[in-house]
Amino acid sequence: MTDRIQKSIELKAPVSRVWRALTDYREFGRWFQVDLDRPFAVGQAARGRLTHPGYDHMWEATIVTMEPETLFAFTWHPYALDSKIDYSRETPTLVEFRLEPTATGTLLTVTESGFDKVPEGRRAEAFRMHDNGWAEQMKNIERHVRQ
Repeated sequence: MTDRIQKSIELKAPVSRVWRALTDYREFGRWFQVDLDRPFAVGQAARGRLTHPGYDHMWEATIVTMEPETLFAFTWHPYALDSKIDYSRETPTLVEFRLEPTATGTLLTVTESGFDKVPEGRRAEAFRMHDNGWAEQMKNIERHVRQ
């Protein structure tokens, strides 16, 4: 087990396009499959309902930073699916999206860290599900920025 998940992909789109896909709440919602109701703002919670089949529950994250065209980060409670559990007592993980220009577009790296703080009883499953989930989300954003 490790404390972090990291995935990278080179996108055939300029940094400005990838930045918009990450930080415009409507675009983020399309590729991430969550129906968000307001723009992202640093220090504020972003909430919405997941629209991915089989994951019909609320999504919530707190925006940590938005350094234009460089870094977008939020915290959240990983794999927090059970509406009967109060996850607010747990330490959230940190999700960071880093953008770097390349000769043909943008290198996007997503890192989710802090799994060592997830309660032991659900840590391995949360890590496994998010590792698989980020692999899929990288494909989703790649498709999205090509449109």
